[in-house]
Amino acid sequence: MSRFWPLAIFFGLVAFLYVGLHRDPHEVPSPLLGKPAPAFALTRLDDPSTTITKDQLLGHVYMLNVWASWCVSCRDEHPVLVEYVRKHPVEIYGLDYKDTRPEAVAWLEQLGNPYKAALFDSDGRVGIDYGVYGVPETFIIDKKGVVRYKQTGPISPEVLMNTLAPMIENLQKES
Repeated sequence: MSRFWPLAIFFGLVAFLYVGLHRDPHEVPSPLLGKPAPAFALTRLDDPSTTITKDQLLGHVYMLNVWASWCVSCRDEHPVLVEYVRKHPVEIYGLDYKDTRPEAVAWLEQLGNPYKAALFDSDGRVGIDYGVYGVPETFIIDKKGVVRYKQTGPISPEVLMNTLAPMIENLQKES
């Protein structure tokens, strides 16, 4: 009987690897889904004298887009967001993650600003509260302040139109 243990362990590892290789790497489960978004109080990127809190955003469906001027994937995603807000009534708040204020402001001036407000998270503490481990990441938050969706990686036009836009539209209809 003891001769079969190595074989059983081998098949267990093969099964484990098989399941892991067939998962979508962009679907990273978030412990925040279905739970209240973490509280924050951050200054606006463009106006350090103005603070925005999570409580001020209650009553609105919004996207929280975590980005940084040093992020290459954010540069790919950014035109998608800029174009989308020109045509659709959606509130997008940017969370500038572990960045410098001058570089981030210059980046938005150069590439356009899709955000209702860009929030400055210089040390990344708010990002950590949201479970961010890389940028870009985007959260959909409902009117009650509950995280309803997390997108890891850049938003493509297809993801925006097929997943995020319908979800936002449905959440806006909820009371």
